Amino acid sequence: MREVKMELGESGGRVICELSDRRYVTLQDYNGTNMVSIRDYYIKDGKNFPSAKGISLTKDQWLALSSSLPSIEEAIKKMESKLR
Repeated sequence: MREVKMELGESGGRVICELSDRRYVTLQDYNGTNMVSIRDYYIKDGKNFPSAKGISLTKDQWLALSSSLPSIEEAIKKMESKLR
């Protein structure tokens, strides 16, 4: 994961980090609501645009997810240890 600070295409979203070649975490304003988006992007006419593939979270949804990260990481470790 790489931290990137730039604008992306016409969407006006600020890129917070790049998860892969075409998947970004962005902060965008949607009808006056700040949203954290994890979304795939495509290139058209040399510019990046958001695709329909992804999810946008409100501040409350983001806080709920981020507070659950320790539990998610623990569950991943348990699953990985079962696969060994």
